[in-house]
Amino acid sequence: MTSLNKSVRKKSKPKSPNQTQDDIVYCHIFDAILEQRLPPGTKLNEEALAEIFGVSRTIIRRALLRLSLEQVVVIRPNRGAIVAEPTVEEAKQIFKAREILELAITELAVENATPEQIKECRKLVEEESAAYALEDLGRGIRLSGEFHLKMAEMANNAPMLTFQRSLVSQTSLLIAQFESGHQSNCSLDEHTVLLDAIEAGDKAKAHTLMVEHLSHIRSKLNLDAEDASNDLHVVFSNVIKQKS
Repeated sequence: MTSLNKSVRKKSKPKSPNQTQDDIVYCHIFDAILEQRLPPGTKLNEEALAEIFGVSRTIIRRALLRLSLEQVVVIRPNRGAIVAEPTVEEAKQIFKAREILELAITELAVENATPEQIKECRKLVEEESAAYALEDLGRGIRLSGEFHLKMAEMANNAPMLTFQRSLVSQTSLLIAQFESGHQSNCSLDEHTVLLDAIEAGDKAKAHTLMVEHLSHIRSKLNLDAEDASNDLHVVFSNVIKQKS
């Protein structure tokens, strides 16, 4: 049994009545990527995945296409799909775009959020907290992303929601790849107070809280270190210095 086979079966979850086979495959692969059980650059073999999940390659292709549209998977012509591996510079650009969009979304959310949307967001925060309590990192990160998508829905601006969907998925991958210590659950209280400000119609406070929230997320990402090198002379430079 391959390591991919083992990891997917290990994390197997019961099927929800509302989930299609496409959804199940998508969620399993997304969780495995976010939890780094499928590290950046891993080849996603369609035949192996079809055997693992007991579905057709057509379903696997649809799930991989969905992940590629969210830019957590890269589909290479004639070479198959791999897990995306953004560079540090690409990660910085993604996060900067996310910062700009989130602030605009927050202001519009204050103006347009409905009580029902606020209630749905609070439920997401509770589910996120439960996921982290169970040490289900992939689900926790995904629920955090869904919280921010729900905020984009509150903004009532379709183009922003579309843009946010892509950025949230990419940011989730960045958190899984670059976060130091995987302490994402510290954002739970920040989500709650942000919702309180939106519900109160306090645009200035909501804006400030979002700035602080994004700053905390950014501070946990190790985007300032130099890229690792595959040059053996660089990797073992300390040994070379000791010999000289």
